[in-house]
Amino acid sequence: MRRAGAVLLALTVGCVLADSAVVTLALPEILQRLHTTVGQVAWVLIAFNLVLAVVARPAAWFFKKQDPAVWCAVGIAVFAGASAMCAVAGSMGVLIAARSIQAVGGAFAVVGSLQLLVDELSERRGTAWWIAAGVFGTAVGPVAGGLLTDAFSWRSIFIVQVPIAALAVPAALARRRKNGQGPAEDVEKHPVRIQPNIALALLSAALTAALFLFVLLLVDGWRRSPAVAAVTVSVIPLAALFARPLIRTLRAGPMAQTMSGCLLIAGGLAGLALLPSAGLAWTIAPQALVGLGLGLTLDPLTLQAMDGRTPHSLHGGWTIAARHAGVVLGLAILTPVFVADLRSAQPPAEEAITALVLNAPLAPQDKITIARGLADQLKMEGGRVPDLDPAFRQLDLPAVEKPAAAQLERDLNAQLERAATHAFRNAFLIGAGLALTALLALIPVRRGGAR
Repeated sequence: MRRAGAVLLALTVGCVLADSAVVTLALPEILQRLHTTVGQVAWVLIAFNLVLAVVARPAAWFFKKQDPAVWCAVGIAVFAGASAMCAVAGSMGVLIAARSIQAVGGAFAVVGSLQLLVDELSERRGTAWWIAAGVFGTAVGPVAGGLLTDAFSWRSIFIVQVPIAALAVPAALARRRKNGQGPAEDVEKHPVRIQPNIALALLSAALTAALFLFVLLLVDGWRRSPAVAAVTVSVIPLAALFARPLIRTLRAGPMAQTMSGCLLIAGGLAGLALLPSAGLAWTIAPQALVGLGLGLTLDPLTLQAMDGRTPHSLHGGWTIAARHAGVVLGLAILTPVFVADLRSAQPPAEEAITALVLNAPLAPQDKITIARGLADQLKMEGGRVPDLDPAFRQLDLPAVEKPAAAQLERDLNAQLERAATHAFRNAFLIGAGLALTALLALIPVRRGGAR
């Protein structure tokens, strides 16, 4: 395999692991285009991560017994085909089924790519490439998805993955073993390291709050465009990249890095829970903390779980399973919490909206027209933060009342933003608690009888 082939395999790893969150900023558009609900659209994420978590470990078995290049190529081809299916899906059922198939292929692609990169680049360099590709994909996925959604549509997210994966198929096949050359590693030589994998799972669950809920708050709660939201959440991957030079400067050991990272993620999520307003500037510092924590934790934890452990495919499969099981855990815990809190916030928000309309300096008939329009929007957007603009666009007001109507619309939107911000608070705090739980999982366990 030439260096270009290794790059293509690393890009494929990044694409697969980016898919755990790449559609997050597209979820509001999917909600609208496929006429579904927040609870249902969450399965676009849950299905992919759940299947990937379940299949990753069994997939490693194939690489212990068979030529990894062939199974890796098959996995990449399945991933490419399923990505094309996602791009043309016309219903939630088809999209979720295609996402599940995508995850099956992705599991074989990611686990197989690890073995091929190690065979080609040496154990340490191959593992480093594989880990870096996964961290980059996880952090950049929501940003890339948001920009593609805003520039084209949510379907473009899957379209761009097809040629990358298609080019990686021959790159994997080029590494087929010659006749008579058996698998490099067919015996399990080292036990699985439990603590770093548990910590990876818990941190992945916590990061779901930042990589899923926060972007929903931006697009669905604060009504920012996917492009604006993508630029906003780019703080997280940029901060994660900054963590590398910070590590070199501080010269901290792996344990200090990971523990500090857990605290930073917890602090960042707590900051998102306590935002004073819907101003984007308030989100920068909490996101930076989350990004730094991500950069400080995922690399050393994955390396700790895998370093010197053979077979590589087996231990890589365990880390992938742990990370994506954590994403599923986070979605399973956090989604019901914020959906319930969003529903609980609706009655007081509606009361506040009613009071603002009644107190507005407008003619009684215009107030009635606005109230009816707002009621229609609230009914149409059931379960979501409504877009109030259509209720005002239909008004035919005299020039003297237009400034008051514009001010009323601003006040109403500000009220909805406050309600949405408050509705996400508990979920962010639970995410912070998951990050602190990951910190506890890292505490060394003393062996029985040790003094």
